[in-house]
Amino acid sequence: MLALIKKILGNPSSTQSTDNGGTLDAHIALCVLLLEAAHVDGECSDEEMQHIITTLTTECNIPRQEIDDLLAASGRERNEAVDLFRFTRYMNANFSKEEKIAVMEAVWRIIHVDQHLETHEDHFAHKLANLLRLSHKELIEAKLRAKQQLN
Repeated sequence: MLALIKKILGNPSSTQSTDNGGTLDAHIALCVLLLEAAHVDGECSDEEMQHIITTLTTECNIPRQEIDDLLAASGRERNEAVDLFRFTRYMNANFSKEEKIAVMEAVWRIIHVDQHLETHEDHFAHKLANLLRLSHKELIEAKLRAKQQLN
């Protein structure tokens, strides 16, 4: 699974115009979703942020020196967005089913990094899976794999 996410995120070649005149690429689309997963409970803990950074550097092969700029740009995109549709639409157009499942696993790992699942986190994951056109079975399998990877 991780090889799939590395393949598409290692060198984002396709971009899409955003509503605010910028461009959206695979790195920003993924980072926005990871940030949203970390903030869905109202705060992003240091542990969640470290997990996002680790995901971006180790699983997506993004050089550490580029992460701060990516997080800042993604944070601006997230703050300006009304919803997640623009980001999931990009993924639906550019990611395979397996790549979207790998994204879902990364989201679940962030949600579970504190070993506590809150109702709104679970709701977010279900909503995201729906936007990514993943089945309930794929969502649950991604959740179980993510929990296993954290242990």
